[in-house]
Amino acid sequence: MTAAHQYDPELEIQQALHELRGRLSGSVIEPQDPLYEEARAVWNGMINLRPRAVARAGAVSDIDVVLDVVRRSGLALAVRGGGHNIAGHGTVEGGLVLDLGPLKAVTVDAQNRLVTVEPGATLADVDRVTAAHGLAVPLGVISGTGVAGLTLGGGVGWLTRSNGLSLDNLDSVDVVTASGEHLHASEQENPELFWGLRGGGGNFGVASSFTFRAHPLPATPLGGNLFYRQQHWRKALVAFATWTRDLPGEMNPIISFLVLPPEFGMGDEPWMIIGFAWVAEDHQAGLKLIEQLRVEAPPDEQEVGATSWLDWQSAMDTVFPKGSRGYWKNVSFSRMDDEVVDVLVGFASELAWHGTGIDIHHLEGAFGRVPEEATAFPNRSARYWLNVYGFWHDPSEDERLTAFARKAYALMQPFSEHGEYVNFLGAEPGHQEADAARRAYGQDKYQRLVALKDRYDPHNLFRLNHNIPPTPA
Repeated sequence: MTAAHQYDPELEIQQALHELRGRLSGSVIEPQDPLYEEARAVWNGMINLRPRAVARAGAVSDIDVVLDVVRRSGLALAVRGGGHNIAGHGTVEGGLVLDLGPLKAVTVDAQNRLVTVEPGATLADVDRVTAAHGLAVPLGVISGTGVAGLTLGGGVGWLTRSNGLSLDNLDSVDVVTASGEHLHASEQENPELFWGLRGGGGNFGVASSFTFRAHPLPATPLGGNLFYRQQHWRKALVAFATWTRDLPGEMNPIISFLVLPPEFGMGDEPWMIIGFAWVAEDHQAGLKLIEQLRVEAPPDEQEVGATSWLDWQSAMDTVFPKGSRGYWKNVSFSRMDDEVVDVLVGFASELAWHGTGIDIHHLEGAFGRVPEEATAFPNRSARYWLNVYGFWHDPSEDERLTAFARKAYALMQPFSEHGEYVNFLGAEPGHQEADAARRAYGQDKYQRLVALKDRYDPHNLFRLNHNIPPTPA
């Protein structure tokens, strides 16, 4: 081969980006562009990568264009929806980002209670449209979270006990595979792929559309928070464990430990907060349940009352501004006896700074009634799911606060059950990242997911995620 005909990978990439600029209905943002710094940023400020370009989609058809260019150029691909992924998988060093964020359309079939969502929509986009019809799709707890990533990984939120995970309410998904094939996945069509998409993350293709089953929502759901100072945490946790033994599914509680931001007016001390959303029309029944807990564990402060769903879903948004630095760890468990309470209070009592929180999601209800093998979600039997999450801002705190999350995770291991929740997994170095998916799903589900990977992405084009590598050739 003469020098004139030698393969030049850099030239190939330049030609691919030139072609992309000509074919994309959206925009191609490169390092010299004034919008580049904004376009490359993801929620987690610890993730500081510089992609070769960001392809900001202008239409769903741009997915095909980007995948075609990536296949032929060899550029590494990151797919971004809302950009909230804690591990920073929505960007890539030196590769190409497919930014689906502009694709936010949400349509409601109110008669059939079906909601169709484009891949860049956030919780706020969906809630705003569905609430106008007196409906809700079970989603997360922060309104800026992207619906696509949330759903493909699971979708734990304020309706988990009453209505299940986001993925439990998925009626169908449209997917563009690594080969460019367009597939519709549901219980009736491509059911095995549909199984894997419900929990397996973005390993099998780019989801171009989601259709959810929505649920009637009271005009003014009952919401509230019971606040406890540190000396009352142990009593409140013991009371909570008793209270949740026979809790109706309409009650959705989440425990949080954190120092609240100044705008909340709660000072600089750590609080334990029992938050709850009661989503039945009968407020008196909900208030009666809350009173049972208040009698057993009187709160130091409280706020309880009717609220709008939009206000409730966005109430904690200011805690998690874009650019926050974060590392998360999670554990599923079912015991809340004295031994576990001692451990929880022990490490939660170390929280004396703003920028780290601990949540305990109480599950069961609709979540627990879904059979274990019905979806790829890793564990349906756990009563509780703990998440230690960071949202600090000072880079000098990275090592210390990451170490705290790992310490809390390690202390909970004697009580942990199988599986970890991929949406609550931070980035890990090297081999630890490679082991994350296997550990998260467990051996049986992992092997089933590998079989899907072999079928739909045998060359691992979609590898910037909690990756399930295909079987080596």
